[in-house]
Amino acid sequence: MSATNNRSGKFPQGFLWGGAVTSFQCEGAWNEGGKGVSTVDVRPVPQGLSNWETAIDFYHRYREDIALFRELGLKAFRSNISWSRVLPDGETVNEEGLRFYDDLIDELLKNGIEPVISLYHFDMPIAVAQKYNGFASRKTADLFDRFAEILFRRYGDKVKYWVTFNEMNMIVTQTEQDSNVALYGATKPDGQNTTEFQYQVFHNMMLAHAKAVRTFRRVCGGKGQIGSMIGYTPLYPASARPEDVQAALTGNRLLSDFCLDLCVFGRYPEYLKRYFEQQGFCVDITPEDAELIASAKIDFTSFSYYQSQVAQAPVPQKGLVGFESQCKVIPNPYLKATDWGWAMDPIGIRCVIEHLYDRYRLPVFVLENGMAAHEKPDETGAVRDGYRIDYLREHIRQCRLAVQDGVELMGFLVWGPIDILSSHGEMEKRYGFIYVNRSETDMKDLKRCKKQSFDWFKNVTQSNGDVL
Repeated sequence: MSATNNRSGKFPQGFLWGGAVTSFQCEGAWNEGGKGVSTVDVRPVPQGLSNWETAIDFYHRYREDIALFRELGLKAFRSNISWSRVLPDGETVNEEGLRFYDDLIDELLKNGIEPVISLYHFDMPIAVAQKYNGFASRKTADLFDRFAEILFRRYGDKVKYWVTFNEMNMIVTQTEQDSNVALYGATKPDGQNTTEFQYQVFHNMMLAHAKAVRTFRRVCGGKGQIGSMIGYTPLYPASARPEDVQAALTGNRLLSDFCLDLCVFGRYPEYLKRYFEQQGFCVDITPEDAELIASAKIDFTSFSYYQSQVAQAPVPQKGLVGFESQCKVIPNPYLKATDWGWAMDPIGIRCVIEHLYDRYRLPVFVLENGMAAHEKPDETGAVRDGYRIDYLREHIRQCRLAVQDGVELMGFLVWGPIDILSSHGEMEKRYGFIYVNRSETDMKDLKRCKKQSFDWFKNVTQSNGDVL
């Protein structure tokens, strides 16, 4: 599709309506098929929540679920391929694990669904984390590149869309106390500044990304497209006060834009270099690193979007350093929130889409959007989720306006088209069009049940977004 010839506001032919999950939140079978122990498998589980041993048993039920996805009209399905299922110790190939993904990808294609494959989604073999401290080590970037090459050679003729890292920027948005830092297999050495360590981990991930893009070009040639994904929570200024406007600009740069600036422009932006200097950070970036990153331009930009927030200039005070010294993030008082306190802002997704397209002039792919809610069937067995229909309808309308503005939009993937565990082990945080009958700790019968939103989204996909 050309961005200059689609002023009708209609989604282009071939638009990828789809859904997205991740392996550890849906597959289960944590110790079957030769899979190795992963960093997620050993993560502490908050009291009353679930581990990931069974999840929704997608490993055994994927054919049943893909049949439902076909009925739903999905044109694309995104998941990652579990590193620990393919390389249990991070280095030795497990052919049985690869055969599972052979069958999964073939089943998707047989049902007319394009696989969108992520290489990394917050999960690695525990052996890599223990032996090399995860992405705190450059060695892990080399191991990741080898993992990527195995997948490119195996599936390069079948998979058209690849994503190196899920929400690649999220490593630098976490606090020292946040367990999500451990999702990169890295433990901070005592005494090192937390933010400096996070940026070093990010840089090593950036090397892994660049190596994988380079390998993709070599192995797959002109077949398929590859990108990297960020989580984008746009910051609006709290007021027209210039200090608040600057705080929002700084926040969007340091939390989100820096990552795609690297992936598209192939160099660290000057604003980030200046930030490192101001904070006294020493991130190990060699001339060879810079050359590698410069050679690895992506084919499309992609992002997850769930909410927006507000930026306010912080009041200067002693001991306030790093990001907090330049931007204070607060909720938006003008927006309603989901059950989990996330602001519902459909216009925000259009802001992100148009910002990315204006900044990078590459096709844009919405890889995650959705609404979580507490849900259970009523006395008739139905799950009436009209609020989800309203939420997605307004977000899709804003996507359509972005298309009308000339954006080359590739697709729209709903997070969790079927209920899955959250990344923290919450089964009650439900996103899907399909209800899965289990609770936090009781597996029940795992029966699948269509929600009210199922038929609505089916009409969306069948009409290519004309019927909302």
